[in-house]
Amino acid sequence: MTDARLRYGRASLALSFLVQGVTFALLVTRIPAIQDRYGISDGLLPVFLAAVPVLAGAASVATEKVVARVRPGVVLRWAQPVVMLALLAVGAGSELWQVALALGVFGLAVGALDASMNMMGVSLQRAYGRSIMLGFHAAYSLGGIAGASLAWAGAHWDLSLLVSYLPAVAVLLPAVLIGSRWYAEGKGGGVTAVEPGGQGQGASVPFRLLMPLCLVMAFAYIGDSTVSNWSAKYLQDVLGSSEQLATVPYNVYMVTTLLGRAVGDLGVRRFGAVAVVRGGSVVAALGFAVVAVAPGAWWGMLGFTLLGLGLCVIVPQTFAAAGRMFPGASDVAVARLNVFNYVGFLVGSPLVGALGDAWSYRGAMLVPMVLVLATLVYARSFGAEPARYGGGHERARAADVG
Repeated sequence: MTDARLRYGRASLALSFLVQGVTFALLVTRIPAIQDRYGISDGLLPVFLAAVPVLAGAASVATEKVVARVRPGVVLRWAQPVVMLALLAVGAGSELWQVALALGVFGLAVGALDASMNMMGVSLQRAYGRSIMLGFHAAYSLGGIAGASLAWAGAHWDLSLLVSYLPAVAVLLPAVLIGSRWYAEGKGGGVTAVEPGGQGQGASVPFRLLMPLCLVMAFAYIGDSTVSNWSAKYLQDVLGSSEQLATVPYNVYMVTTLLGRAVGDLGVRRFGAVAVVRGGSVVAALGFAVVAVAPGAWWGMLGFTLLGLGLCVIVPQTFAAAGRMFPGASDVAVARLNVFNYVGFLVGSPLVGALGDAWSYRGAMLVPMVLVLATLVYARSFGAEPARYGGGHERARAADVG
């Protein structure tokens, strides 16, 4: 029964990751349409965009306190529907204050959702006794590809935001509500059903010990936001591609991210987390280097492909490392670490833009390259031996399930 509950818990959490990927992609890929619908000026748009991760970071910190009273699965069960309803509200409004309120609710709910999802992923990985964290993030990547495709269809057919969002929410909201019945969390080697009133983790999380992982998380998201915000402009303005070809690098990046995460857990089980993170950092740095010196668009495409394969493993393994580092307080560690997701997102795009304007966009690509390479300095924080979850390290306490 315990093994079955673990399998159901893993599947239901993977569904939540996938749905969040769809939801977030539907929002961010339709930002120009949102701007047009509400008449948001170019000067005001960055304020709206920055408010979402700022509020999400605040909510992640608050989630650390909430899970001391209720389990992360309870937080996720309520936060995910709020995120999806906030997305609908973004599409349904007509006044500036309405979209500001909707995006504010979206940001707060996303922070709680991201923190609680990764808390549960870390605890389930502990119960499994082997790496499964990359699989959850692969589901998120798959959802992102699906959401971006749905957004493209909505834009192609000139659908309103509400009409574009409504079918996805109508299908996925009931699915996650039903799936939340099987949320489960690993406790040591066992498993616990998600019920209200659970006890939080009281062990301390010294920030100086968590800081290396926080820096790695921020560096990874600086790299990710560079690709998402600047790949199209870079290919078209710097490498001279057509407008149509300039839309391809981000899609390639998303697909290679999915592929890398789909097989990444096998790599962790075979070689350990430290080796996988080191390898990913080197590949990602090589990708930035290729982009910076690319003589033409197709070389730039190769660079962005390498970036997807390299960066994809770092974030999931950073969450997993926090769980191993603080096994008695993994929820607290994940909540604090999650804040640096948003720090990297906030810093990355303005940093590259400012350097590109003041210096050159080729030179600007070297900055995230150096930051990603800095991950090598902190690689030991990922724990060489326990990360393998096999060969006798933690296997005696683990449930062996599919």
